[in-house]
Amino acid sequence: MVKITKYSHACVRIERAGRVLVIDPGVWTEPAATSGADAVLVTHEHADHIDRKRLAAQKIPIYAPAGAALPGIAFRPVHPKGNFRVAGLNVTAVGGRHAPAYAGEPDCPNLGYVVERACYHPGDALHLPGAPVDTLLVPMQGAWLKTQEAIEFVRAVQPRQCVGIHEGQLNDRGISSINGWLSRGIEADYRYLRSGESTLAE
Repeated sequence: MVKITKYSHACVRIERAGRVLVIDPGVWTEPAATSGADAVLVTHEHADHIDRKRLAAQKIPIYAPAGAALPGIAFRPVHPKGNFRVAGLNVTAVGGRHAPAYAGEPDCPNLGYVVERACYHPGDALHLPGAPVDTLLVPMQGAWLKTQEAIEFVRAVQPRQCVGIHEGQLNDRGISSINGWLSRGIEADYRYLRSGESTLAE
């Protein structure tokens, strides 16, 4: 059993047996997200997913896609389909590239991370995890995303529960609307967590 705590936008904190793994602490993420973290996983190089200045100062081990443009950040490169152990948790890297918004842009490495099959964070893409997962972190909004695609993504993954993420550019009306679509369009237990709220994954 792992505890998943949602922070602003795309950041989640995963805890088990006193170990802490944080995924995508970006520039909109509260500093508390990385407090006491054993390691950080970064799905891709965009600032809403990695606050380079803050992480450089904290000296937490960072794992990021091989080829990511992260000047000033020392990171351990991760390759697609890579399996590794970090913060006491087994992680599998999924995908390869960022989903395009227009004319193939943006184009940069993007990896999703399956953590212990308990949780899957896809970053800015909708690559399937390739194995069953208990909890799917589903992007709610992005220049590269339609609501229909998010719903179809959840249906394809078939998690027990899913949690909405990547909503930092939405106001409360937009969040409420997409929560409604996701709640009606999928069979999984859908929940939207405010920053600092948690759920458990098996």
